[in-house]
Amino acid sequence: MLYWFLKWIALGPVLRLVFRPKAYGVDNVPEQGAAILASNHLSYADWLFMPLTLNRRVTFVAKAEYFTSPGIKGWFQKKFFSGAGQVPIDRSGANAAEGAMKSAMKILAAGDLFGIYPEGTRSHDGRLYRGKTGVARLALESGAPVIPCAVVGTDVVAPNGKIYGTWTRPVVRFGKPLDFSRYEGMENDRYILRSITDEIMYEIMRLSGQEYVDIYASKAKELDKALDKEAKDRAKRAAAEQAEGAEAGDGPEQKAS
Repeated sequence: MLYWFLKWIALGPVLRLVFRPKAYGVDNVPEQGAAILASNHLSYADWLFMPLTLNRRVTFVAKAEYFTSPGIKGWFQKKFFSGAGQVPIDRSGANAAEGAMKSAMKILAAGDLFGIYPEGTRSHDGRLYRGKTGVARLALESGAPVIPCAVVGTDVVAPNGKIYGTWTRPVVRFGKPLDFSRYEGMENDRYILRSITDEIMYEIMRLSGQEYVDIYASKAKELDKALDKEAKDRAKRAAAEQAEGAEAGDGPEQKAS
C-alpha cells in the first residue's frame, strides 16, 4: 500500500511534475506475469525513475541493513525502502549473492517484476561496464524473460558523489523481451551464463548509447583510483624535485653576493 501511495500520491507526482521523464517501449513490459528488468546504473536515482514510468510495481533487492537498523531512524528507513519497492537480501544464503538470488526468485515466483543492475554497482564515469552473470542465472532458474532497459540523464539529476545535480529530463527505454528458454537446464555452465549476460549487456548498450567497457565496474573504479593516486604522487615528486632544484640554483648566487 505504501508503495502505491509514494508512487501515485506523494513522491511520484512531484518527480513527474519537476522532471517530466519520458519513456519508450513501455509496451515491451508485460501487463502481468514475471519478468526481469535488467538496467544500466548511472545514479542512485535510477530506481526511482524507471519504475515511475510503469503501471506495475518493480521490486529490487537491497542491503539487509536498510531494514534492520534500530531506533526511530531505522524504522523510517525500513518503511521508506520497503514502500519504494525494495526488499532485503535473504540472509539465509551462504553469501550476499546467493541471498539476493533467493530474494529475487521469490519475487519472480509471485509473478512480479524484478529490477536488477547487471553491472553490480553505479558507473563512475558514465560508461557501461561488463555485466555479472547473476542476471543470466536468474533468467534460467526462473524461466522469466529478460527485458533490457536503459535510464539516461539520471547522472545529471543526481551525480555520483554530489548532493545536488542539474535539471534534465530523464529518459527510460525498454527493449524487447529476451527469451533464453533454449538454454534451459544449463544454469551451471559458465560459458552459457557469460554468453547470455553479454547478449543482455549488448541490448542495454544499444538502448542507452553508452560506451561499453569489457571489464567489471568495480575493477575499473579500483584502476582509476590507482591511476589517480599515481598521477598525484608523480606531481608531488616533480614539485619536490623542482623545489630542490630551485634551492640548489639559489645557493651559489647568494654566496657570490
